[in-house]
Formats: sequence, structure tokens, C-alpha cells
Amino acid sequence: MAFTHTTEKTVFGNKRIVTGVYTNDGGSTGGNIVTGLSRVEAVFLQPKGSAVVGNQPAVNEALPMNGGDVTIVTTADEIGSFIAIGR
Repeated sequence: MAFTHTTEKTVFGNKRIVTGVYTNDGGSTGGNIVTGLSRVEAVFLQPKGSAVVGNQPAVNEALPMNGGDVTIVTTADEIGSFIAIGR
């Protein structure tokens, strides 16, 4: 039961953008994405698959938030990509 993620970082205007891929396996249904941002203003999640997703992944935080660890909840064993925007 593991949740992992990879990230890439860039700047767009006065915002920092963090993109990456999250992976659940062994029945895992989410975890924390460590963005490295000091303030997260928006997070977009896109599950990967060849069919319609039964449950949309969700950000389990009140945004905007101070701190950079964003908790997400997903379907078991889901793989997807994310974009986090903040400072």
C-alpha cells in the first residue's frame, strides 16, 4: 500500500507551478503530494485511464492553504497527473 509522486517545477508570471504524476498501488486510495510550495492556491488532478473514471479524485484540503503538502483521495490503485499552483 504505497502512494508515490514525482514532480517538476517552473515559474509562470508570479506563480510557481508544480506538475507531476501520482501513483497508488497495493490498494492505496491517496496520500500527500509534497509540492515544495509555501502556499498552495489551486490543485488540478487528472486520472489516467482508457475508460470513464467511476470516482473523480479529490483534494482533501481547504484552498488556498499555507504549506505545501496536499492530501488527495483517489480510487484504489489509481495513477494520474497533477498541477499545483501557488507561491
